[in-house]
Amino acid sequence: MSQPVINYLAVLVAALASMAIGMLWYGPLFGNMWKKLMNFTDRDMKKMNMTAAQAMIFGFISTLVLSFVLAHFVDYLNAITFRAALQVAFWIWLGFIATVMLGMVLWEGKPWKLYFLNAAYQLVSLAVMAVILALWA
Repeated sequence: MSQPVINYLAVLVAALASMAIGMLWYGPLFGNMWKKLMNFTDRDMKKMNMTAAQAMIFGFISTLVLSFVLAHFVDYLNAITFRAALQVAFWIWLGFIATVMLGMVLWEGKPWKLYFLNAAYQLVSLAVMAVILALWA
């Protein structure tokens, strides 16, 4: 088996793109809906265990890991087109993210609307990341 060909700059840009999508998704686009579905008030948000900066740093690290692993899938599957990238993203989302996230509804009692909001973000984010990684080979 040959060594994977990973473009580390593309990995970084894909992670940054995911973070930007998250800021929009959980900010101006659906932030109020998310807070309502989580039963959070502005006061609750200020009492979180981590500061916003700390959460962003840890979030970025986890997104960077996700981007790196996704780059391996893109390389392994030789996804070099827009369509192939979207297929990789969809199947990874369906098999590993959408299914695992179901636990929030099944075991944690979270509302289905929250599941769909979070799962949709993950799908959009993975799709954008996969396209960046596939086309920037």
